Amino acid sequence: MAILESPPAPHHGHFHAHQPQRHPWEIGLLVLVIVSSVVVYLVALAVAFSGKISMLWLSILLFPVLLYLGRGLMYGRQRANGVKMSPTQFPEGYWLVVEAAQRFGLSEVPDAYVVLGNGQINAFASGHGLRRYVCVYSDLFEIGGQARDPEALAFVIGHEVGHIAAGHASYWRQLAQLAMKIPFLGSSLSRSMEYTADNYGYAFRPAGAARAIGVLSAGKYLLRSVSFDEMANRASTETGFFVWLANMMASHPVNTWRAAALRNRAIAGSLFFRPTQLAPVVPAHVPAQMPPQMPAPGATQMPPQWSPPPTRTWTP
Repeated sequence: MAILESPPAPHHGHFHAHQPQRHPWEIGLLVLVIVSSVVVYLVALAVAFSGKISMLWLSILLFPVLLYLGRGLMYGRQRANGVKMSPTQFPEGYWLVVEAAQRFGLSEVPDAYVVLGNGQINAFASGHGLRRYVCVYSDLFEIGGQARDPEALAFVIGHEVGHIAAGHASYWRQLAQLAMKIPFLGSSLSRSMEYTADNYGYAFRPAGAARAIGVLSAGKYLLRSVSFDEMANRASTETGFFVWLANMMASHPVNTWRAAALRNRAIAGSLFFRPTQLAPVVPAHVPAQMPPQMPAPGATQMPPQWSPPPTRTWTP
């Protein structure tokens, strides 16, 4: 990681004096996961001392070493295969990472890599030792060009740097989260951390939140065809047991609930039950339609030209 350097002039209007808020459930769920992890470690030790060790319990006892090796190998793969962002290579993404690091009070700029996506839409943050880094899949990075929506890419990068700023990429924190495999408990903690990172992304580029939901829902080419308000509104209308179960089993909040949380900044994102308090949507002004005029006798009527409907831009 490089020592934090001064980025270009800050994006006007996007810097805030306060730091983004952590999801209110995150720390409580983290404590439950840590306590559960300690219990699992103690049980593994008891089984080992009893002489009835198996591969399952052995892997649990070796988890600290395996985690260290896994994080190191993953970082090595990015360094060997990824395209490292720099002032001369993917400079738009690089300066967004620098700007986000400065915005969130990091003393060093995380390394940032563009990695081959092969059609997948993804980005992640991780670390090894004292190093922290961000990876953006190449397919997702394409939305940062002039032909796509650079604000969406900025939101995604703010989200990933937010994971680092919130401590989610720490070895010790991940070591204490051995119990993340417990059904519902681990996924709930993961969703709370994603809501926290969304708060960072929103603080960094609020205008990119709606487009980021578009990317997650329809991909890099159709993101502008997604109505953010309709996605957010459906959080309260898509009901049923399996909708609830799909969210409970997911590591990330389902897109409709996530959109509702990004639109309504007055309450925290919903972890367990569908959102019921949705921010009101101001309908877009539609000009009154004038009745069509009849052509004069003998005149040739030209076919009406098609024009796209007005697009309502969501302004947070």
